[in-house]
Amino acid sequence: MPTVAPLDIEGHVVSTHFLGDIPVFAAATGAVHRLDGGEKVTEANAGLLTCIKDPASQTLLTGGEDGRVLRIAHDGTVTELAHVPRKWISVVAPGPQGAVAYAHGKSAFVRLADGTTKEFTEERTVEAVDFAPKGLRIAVARYNGVTLHWVGTAGAPVDLDWKGAHTGVTFSPDGRFVVTMMQESALHGWKLDGKAADTRHMRMTGYPAKVKSLSWSLKGKWLASSGAPAAIVWPFSGKDGPMGKAPLELGTRANILVTQVAFHPIEEVLAIGFIDGMILAVRIADGKEALLRRPGKGAVTSLAWSSTGKLLAFASEAGDCGVIDITG
Repeated sequence: MPTVAPLDIEGHVVSTHFLGDIPVFAAATGAVHRLDGGEKVTEANAGLLTCIKDPASQTLLTGGEDGRVLRIAHDGTVTELAHVPRKWISVVAPGPQGAVAYAHGKSAFVRLADGTTKEFTEERTVEAVDFAPKGLRIAVARYNGVTLHWVGTAGAPVDLDWKGAHTGVTFSPDGRFVVTMMQESALHGWKLDGKAADTRHMRMTGYPAKVKSLSWSLKGKWLASSGAPAAIVWPFSGKDGPMGKAPLELGTRANILVTQVAFHPIEEVLAIGFIDGMILAVRIADGKEALLRRPGKGAVTSLAWSSTGKLLAFASEAGDCGVIDITG
């Protein structure tokens, strides 16, 4: 068994990340814990709803019930990027060139590095935002599909329509595909062809539960997903992505749902977290499994690899968190 450095945090832990070599854990209370020569705590939002990593700056971006969008540095320094009184901010996304997106109600906002902010309005509530890997372009998930906006130009938005509630959105690392998570326990994808969208849809269905976690492999060859008693891993290496292809099913456990997936930063190895707190690592090539953590007190709510892939941090809904040294 690898060595595990446990950490007990009060209540639900929303996410975990590495800032450089420093593991951080963001709790729903708004406390951000970091293991940096001992445990240190930064008070962020009053009622934290989301916390994601901005890889370009190695900082955290948070949104909360207090209407604030914050940037938190590895030393705990907090910078307020936006404040929208009486609004809950549950959607934030990091972009290129220091841009940050956030949303409330039917509007998505992009704050540029110079502090100017652009608003993009939708007909329905904004559920999620993601930046394209190249160029200042965002995908906005909403009811009945996704809207693509160029941030810096006045070009017309592109609508990618598919009936149903789209609760999350991600661009593939090469920018060729957009994939959403749906309330209807499915994924849906579009192939992007130049400025418009290809008319072909990618329907990825058959999940027994709602998909809440997605992870792309290093070069975007695979997309792993939660929501089943195995990690469902779709092939995206071909020009048409997963159309007409069956997914891999990794780490299968009878009737025990996968809640989190995270691809290793260097190798085609997937970390899989389950509803009972167990964590496996599975190699794509041959499906070989390694037990990283036995079941714990709560469902795994987040997984994050260090840049070298030697450490894996995990968070849980019961606060039993930690860092696994997979070389140990």
